[in-house]
Amino acid sequence: MRRGRFRPAGAAPAALLLPVLLLLPLTACDRPAAPAGHAAAAGDPAQDADRGRRMPSVVDHVRTDDPVVFLTYDDSAERDPAFAGLVRERRLPVTLFLTDTVAGPAYGDFARLRPFGASLQNHTLDHRSLRGLPYAGQRAEICGQQTKLRSRFGVRAHLFRPPHGTYDTTTLRAAADCGITALVLWRATLDADGALTYTRGDHRLHPGDVIAVDPDHPTATNLTARTERLLKTIEEQGLRVGSLEDYL
Repeated sequence: MRRGRFRPAGAAPAALLLPVLLLLPLTACDRPAAPAGHAAAAGDPAQDADRGRRMPSVVDHVRTDDPVVFLTYDDSAERDPAFAGLVRERRLPVTLFLTDTVAGPAYGDFARLRPFGASLQNHTLDHRSLRGLPYAGQRAEICGQQTKLRSRFGVRAHLFRPPHGTYDTTTLRAAADCGITALVLWRATLDADGALTYTRGDHRLHPGDVIAVDPDHPTATNLTARTERLLKTIEEQGLRVGSLEDYL
């Protein structure tokens, strides 16, 4: 209603407010959930309109001109004893996303890799698929593993990989409340036979690509052998392995 315009006596104020309410923007809680596998480049975090909270970025690629790519592993890497030797020998800055129920018995093995460049990050307590779970359940999975990593290693993890790469807006809110600054997906995957497949774009590595290596694939060849072949491919393309923590 414009200032000074006559309002008939007895008109209901609520009726006048209805059109205004219908034109208000949706809040973060009202927006549709992000699709599974959605990814964005680093440096473009979402904003929670309700609370003015800075939400985690969702990344499968980091914007950089540096000739680096990032090697990430989800649990179970310790099951190949030679892999730890490769990390130590090459001082590889790999990122290990750990689930407590999977990696818990081998936390000591992972701790011994930290001085050689390995980064230990969050992959939930129980590897439950988070998409569609209520906030309390998602927060318990993420914050619970934050507590485990802090108590075992003194690590305050700020990177998180949702199990199976699926998430929704509730995941982002829960992750933010647990101290996470980025959800890390992947643009390239190292297959069981050692070949690279890509989730989008052309089929070659680019600076800033995040590579996911499945260390426990039932039909996979030796993890160390696959990683060594991947390192050769990376070097042939004029790239090197970078520390994801240094870029996110």
